[in-house]
Amino acid sequence: MSDFEQDVVPVDGGEVTITCIGHGTLMFEYNGMVIHVDPVGTEADYSKLPKADIVLITHDHYDHLDPEAMKVIRNTGTEVVDTPASHEKAKGTVTLKNGESATVKGIKVEAVAAYNTSPGRDAYHPKGRDNGYILTLGGKRFYIAADTEDTPEMKALSNIHVAFLPVNQPYTMTTAQAVTAAKAFRPQILYPYHYGDTNVREIVEGLKREKNIEVRIRNLQ
Repeated sequence: MSDFEQDVVPVDGGEVTITCIGHGTLMFEYNGMVIHVDPVGTEADYSKLPKADIVLITHDHYDHLDPEAMKVIRNTGTEVVDTPASHEKAKGTVTLKNGESATVKGIKVEAVAAYNTSPGRDAYHPKGRDNGYILTLGGKRFYIAADTEDTPEMKALSNIHVAFLPVNQPYTMTTAQAVTAAKAFRPQILYPYHYGDTNVREIVEGLKREKNIEVRIRNLQ
């Protein structure tokens, strides 16, 4: 996994290793467990990555849900959390609607609404279809927003330690929206992801006076 940037985040009783695979694709390792988020074969050779204990699928777009990659990382014990709209393709074991939660292999998983709010963009990600997710790992909350704008549901979040916010146009947030959202729910660590050609340094600049929000730029185009 030397090709991917990794960060280690201390949590109660241990640590979480975050592997920044690319675009919307991530991997978390915690307490001997492996959690893959939106695995896609164009972002990684999954035969060289560890099998999944848990897979999170945010929605069924090709750059977030790759059935072939799923076949490689899935085994008989893998739990797949999906959405109603992605269930046929993802073949999940746990299906969550916006606002629902479940405990999966001892880990709390919360589904947060992910959708476009700007006029004319709702065709990309309509309200009620897609999920972002919050994982509680070692007492800390990790938020993967998925493809969304700065929704009221996002701004109302609290106690988020790490957040991944998407900033590629025209499908997700502008950098200004990401700054506004971060100031509202105040994650301790913010990763811009799914950002394409966006100048994510604008987020660093927009939050430079927010002493309690650390922006980390990683290769997640």
